[in-house]
Amino acid sequence: MSKNGGVSGSASDLLDAFAETVLRWPERTAIESPERTLSYQQLELCVSRLAADLGDRPGPVAAVATHSPDTVIALLGILAAGGAYVPLDPAFPLERQRRMAATAGCRTLVGRDAGDHAERLGLRHQEPPEPPAVPARPADLREQPAGPPRGPAVAPGDPAYVLFTSGSTGQPKPVLTPRRAITASVASLRGLFGVTPEDRVLQFASLNWDTCFEEILPTLTAGARLVFDPEAHSASVPRLLRMVERRGVTVLDLPTAFWHELVLHLAEDGGRPQLPDCLRLVVIGGEAAGPARLADWSGLVDSARIRLLNTYGCTETTLITHAVDLLGPDTPEPGRRWDPAERAPIGRALPHVEELLSGEGELLIGGAALATGYPGLPEATAERFVTREGRRWFRTGDRATRAADGVLTHQGRLDHEVKIRGIRVDPAEVEAALGAHPRVGAAAVAATTLAGRAALVAYVVPRTGGPDQALGAEVLRRLRELLPAHLVPSRITVVPDLVRTTSGKVDRAASHRLHGTGPIT
Repeated sequence: MSKNGGVSGSASDLLDAFAETVLRWPERTAIESPERTLSYQQLELCVSRLAADLGDRPGPVAAVATHSPDTVIALLGILAAGGAYVPLDPAFPLERQRRMAATAGCRTLVGRDAGDHAERLGLRHQEPPEPPAVPARPADLREQPAGPPRGPAVAPGDPAYVLFTSGSTGQPKPVLTPRRAITASVASLRGLFGVTPEDRVLQFASLNWDTCFEEILPTLTAGARLVFDPEAHSASVPRLLRMVERRGVTVLDLPTAFWHELVLHLAEDGGRPQLPDCLRLVVIGGEAAGPARLADWSGLVDSARIRLLNTYGCTETTLITHAVDLLGPDTPEPGRRWDPAERAPIGRALPHVEELLSGEGELLIGGAALATGYPGLPEATAERFVTREGRRWFRTGDRATRAADGVLTHQGRLDHEVKIRGIRVDPAEVEAALGAHPRVGAAAVAATTLAGRAALVAYVVPRTGGPDQALGAEVLRRLRELLPAHLVPSRITVVPDLVRTTSGKVDRAASHRLHGTGPIT
């Protein structure tokens, strides 16, 4: 056992780590939610039954990704069967979900009462098992196998899950992550977060993105409690804070954009109410932490008591690869005030991660964290996953500098990708959707700041005729039918023309400067 009370980190597979946790703490609460509370033993039984229902090596299996224990059961059950987990957000447009499921090669959808939805997607439906109403007696637990039995033997390179990122083709781009990568990442995160069986970790992130794995998997392989509560998604900071106190949450993992709102709320209230006493760790990531907000946090929050951990990572490098305590008890100066002119670093590489800075300053990631690549997209895979001196690396597209103590600081992008709501977005995907509209002749998409948040704005040129402002509303309605919310521009402006480079390509930044307002981000 490690010094933090969790599993040793030597487990050869993520499911082995979960099995070890079930064996040690079968009666501890694994998941707490308004709909049900599950002990580790109950969770194991659900996972085992789902794995048996799916059969050995079911391949990629889609799951309805909602904020509920059923999604966790689906994730672990699919892995226990030797399959690959493919989350589908039911809020996504139906056609987008169909494309994702087809691209991943799914034949089955796991979801509670989701038979009709599975039929619309052209998939077989698998109902997740109902949890046992009464936990097994302690005497019975000793006779149960430790952890969900996996029928097939699994290898480190076997697929664990498929997620989708934004791509320049206008289609969702799949990323295939192997079991070795998620196993190594989760072991490092247990140590980074210092998770113990006494922790209560809030499930906040969308279950369609990999950030949710940072919350779920270190928690359930350390004997801690995963907390679901609808107040986490109320978009109200006061309600969130009251829920954190009521539930005794000790760890929050927040998108940096939402953390900015939390800090502004505390500042507007003059630092009252303070953060609940139960809270010990706040993890942020997804985009740069604003120096002004860090200065506010250091003046308003008991920063000598609460760890503020900044993180960095890409879907292709499996969760977090770099982290640093910005403020709090694990820094050299607990309780110090943050200088508003000081940029926040992204930190040092975690134990399972290798890093390399190219001559251009691009950050390359290697080691056990790497995804397998983009299935069905060999050219895209070859472009981003490269070999240097006989070793495989992922080109992040991020520029970074390294300080004398080894801490990295982000210095911008080498390409045109942007972050919206902490999610990486390729403007070309949105432009492709805009250009598919029969009345649009040309389109440009840029990122700017609206109401203090990064947002997409689009400029469209009508295919025929003069400016038609009704076209913007028509195109916006169409995009909402095709794309997830983070890919839909906050504003579409109909313009007579776009600025082009000397080679004839659309100049996004110049078009925004000509037709829009606000800085390019």
